[in-house]
Amino acid sequence: MSIMQYNGGCLVGMKGKNCVAIASDRRFGVQALGLSTNFQRMFSVSNRLYYGLAGLGTDVQTLSEKFRMSVNMYKLKEERDIAPTTFASLVSSTLYERRFGPYFSEPVIVGLEKDDTPFICATDLIGCINFAKDFVVTGTSSEQLYGMCEALWEPDLEPEDLFETISQAMLNAVDRDALSGWGAVVHVITPTQVITRTLKGRMD
Repeated sequence: MSIMQYNGGCLVGMKGKNCVAIASDRRFGVQALGLSTNFQRMFSVSNRLYYGLAGLGTDVQTLSEKFRMSVNMYKLKEERDIAPTTFASLVSSTLYERRFGPYFSEPVIVGLEKDDTPFICATDLIGCINFAKDFVVTGTSSEQLYGMCEALWEPDLEPEDLFETISQAMLNAVDRDALSGWGAVVHVITPTQVITRTLKGRMD
């Protein structure tokens, strides 16, 4: 088993019409043994920018603290919130500087630009950025998520439709993966608010 699959978990980010969504499952396990049903994989940078980390649980927590410190330093120096594209570059360079002994984590970043343009991207564990026009996925059920997202996603979805699409993709994908699931959390970011919902999933 790869170290990336050791603790399980998956993430998906999706674009809508002037909105973006990010969802993750809640399972934390050690290989096939389930330990927790409320593991946090998604983190808020600002009201218009969220990111998630899939991979080894210890590196998820280490990286989230590193990014929190870097973003706070940026705010102190620049006296403004960090832009999604800038944060993606920060994440990429943080991962790449440890490329010879990498953090075993693959981030998904979603947010809204100043003009409310949706932004999503994902990186691999050494920081190679993948910009996408529709959706990005990572984690143990990424193959199942690709299939579900390809089938369900449509351009210019409204916030409620985007929530329904990302929720159905996540719940149906993790049902076919033993290392992720046990419910999900969805954040939908719009220009005026962030809608957060917790989904119940199969617990077997």
